Formats: sequence, C-alpha cells, structure tokens
Amino acid sequence: MTAFIEAASPHTMNTYGRLPIALSHGQGCRVWDINGKPYLDALGGIAVNTLGHNHPKLVPALQDQIGKIIHSCNYYHVPNQEKLAEKLVELSGLTNVFFCSTGLEANEAALKLARKFGHDKGIEKPEIVVYEKAFHGRSIATLSATGNEKVQKGFGPLVEGFIRVPLNDVEALKKATEGNPNVVAVFLETIQGEGGVNPMRIDYLQQVRQLCDERDWLLMIDEVQCGMGRTGKWFAHQWAGIKPDVMPLAKGLGSGVPVGAVVAGPRAANIFQPGNHGTTFGGNPLAMRAGVETIRIMEEDGLLESAARVGAHLKGALERALEHQPGVKEIRGQGLMIGVELNKPCGALTQRAADKGLLISVTADSVIRLVPPLIMTSAEADEVVAILVPLIQQFLAE
Repeated sequence: MTAFIEAASPHTMNTYGRLPIALSHGQGCRVWDINGKPYLDALGGIAVNTLGHNHPKLVPALQDQIGKIIHSCNYYHVPNQEKLAEKLVELSGLTNVFFCSTGLEANEAALKLARKFGHDKGIEKPEIVVYEKAFHGRSIATLSATGNEKVQKGFGPLVEGFIRVPLNDVEALKKATEGNPNVVAVFLETIQGEGGVNPMRIDYLQQVRQLCDERDWLLMIDEVQCGMGRTGKWFAHQWAGIKPDVMPLAKGLGSGVPVGAVVAGPRAANIFQPGNHGTTFGGNPLAMRAGVETIRIMEEDGLLESAARVGAHLKGALERALEHQPGVKEIRGQGLMIGVELNKPCGALTQRAADKGLLISVTADSVIRLVPPLIMTSAEADEVVAILVPLIQQFLAE
C-alpha cells in the first residue's frame, strides 16, 4: 500500500472515517485503486453511479457538453433545464421542478416550501412531521429533521418545528398531530437509506396520503436515495400507487455529476415566487446534460426492469445463503437497495470486504447496505454473494 493512502491528508478536514483506498478509474461495475487492485462496486458512490463507471453513452455526451458550456447562472435560460424538468414531470405525474446540486439542498427547499405553505395559510409557527431513524441531510434544518442523535450531537440548538413519529404506524401519526392546527406537512423517505434500509409499507404510504388530503397537509417524499429507478420503478413511492406533493431527488439523477431537484405537484408548485429561493450551481448546463442523458440511457437500456430483476435475484440469493445463519436479523429492501441487518455492529466488514475486492457500506451500525450501479448483472450479483456471505459468516462466528 502506498504512503499516499496510508495516512489522511493533513490539509483536508478530518470529517470522514476513510478506508485506506484511493480509486483511480472504473469500467462498468468495476473500479481499480491507484495500486491497480480491482474491486466489484456494490456501493455505487452511495447510490449515485446509476450507470456505473465510464459508460460508453454517458461519457461522450458529457465531453460534448464540457466543450460547449459548463456553467451559466440562473439569470439566463438553460435549455436542458426545461428538457430535464419536462422529463421528471412526465415520469412522476407532478407539475414543476426546482433544480439544485445535492440531496441536502433539495430537502432544505422542501422544508422551506412546507413552511411557506403554512405561512400562506396564516400559520405563524408551521410544524412538519418527521420520522424516527430518518436522514435528510446535515445542514442545521435537515439535521433537525433527521432522526439520529449521533449526527445531531454538538450542533444544537436544533431548529424547532418538527414532530417525530415511528415508522409504519398511522395511529401514532394521528395521535402525535391530534388537535394541532400548526401541522403543515409529513416528510418521509419511502425507504430510509442511512437509517438502515427501512421501507415504509405500501398500506402505510396510502394511509398517509389520505390523511394529508383530509387535513390539507403536504405529503413530502424524500426519494434522494431510493429514487431514480433504484427499486425498479422511477420513484419508490410509485409501488404504492400514490403521488407526493413535494419530492426531493439527487444522488442517482446525474450518474455522478452533482444534481438535485425538487419536483412539486399542483398544491406546492406555485408556493415559491421569484426571490423566495435560489442557487448558484443548481441547474447548470453540465448538470442538466448529465440528468437528461442519465434518464435517456436508463430508458434505452431498460434499467428499471433490470434493477427489479437483478435486485430480486441478489436478495433471493442472500436470503438462501443466510437463511439459517444465526446473527442475521433481516434482509430487506427492494430492487438494488438492499440491507442485511446483523445482531451486532459490523462496521469492520467494509474493510474486510474491500480486502476481498468488494465495495459495500455499513449504515445504522449493524446494517450492510448494497446500492450498486443499476447496470449490475445477475452474474455480478452472484459475485457479491460469493464474496460477502463467507465474510458475514466468519464475522458472526467471532
């Protein structure tokens, strides 16, 4: 191992618990480090590299765009903003889009929309329902909406105006909001990512949609990690046959180029007016080209169907291999968003998997998270299982 990747740089802030690996290049679902060691990528940059690495259709399109114009500010029209917005509206059944650069920014914009929605109705102190184990970002407001004391610690006082409820319990939601005229929105992830790959049940999503309609609340669904085809539909909430009023997106939308978006339906689309919200980098020409091309390639190559099929294959193979394994609590998720929960903290497995040539992550202390590129094949999924299962078995036997 070279000195370069043995020690952290003295000039970067000490914000990440990094593995001693520096990646050099990639091809498809494979990446290589600067020493030439290959890895199978089952992390996809944390659900970002939708099309894997060095995609033969994406790279020339981005090179073409870089040769034309990379950035222009939002004083001017950006034609691909209209093109990408039109596509997202078509895929979601919603009506309008605001572009930013990250999931945090998209979620922050959603919180601002909800508060403005309340103020426009004469509510002086709007309150938003959020969830246990949720993760919406690390700004002060999105951190306050997040349900993880560990990441909140040291950053108080947190922003007020949030009501926290447990997952998949509509009675708890009703009880927590009973007689409260200040509630303006419910904010949830269809499948919690950082919280441990925890899915909201279909019937629960339908109940929440109905409750929001009855009480004139916005239903805001964070699809930052579980959206963009990862579960086999464009957006994970579509499995429940519902539509949100506000839908933040990011991660996989630009296949590695930073792109965030807030997609809004009729009840939320006109809340923001000029001057209410903005961004320097959001919607720039390079980011918009990345989003347009990502969706085009996903459609051309049938990646939604592939994500559903390969994801089911991967989950099934893991279930069969670990069926009688003591210490495996649950294997859950949908499509190519899978969590394997163990009965003890398993952060050590990220390094052990990397040593064997597999990139994964561990989230919520004890959940192995697999969010590979959507181009992953069944054969590559079998490779994941062949490497990962013995590591899990060995770890649990210790």
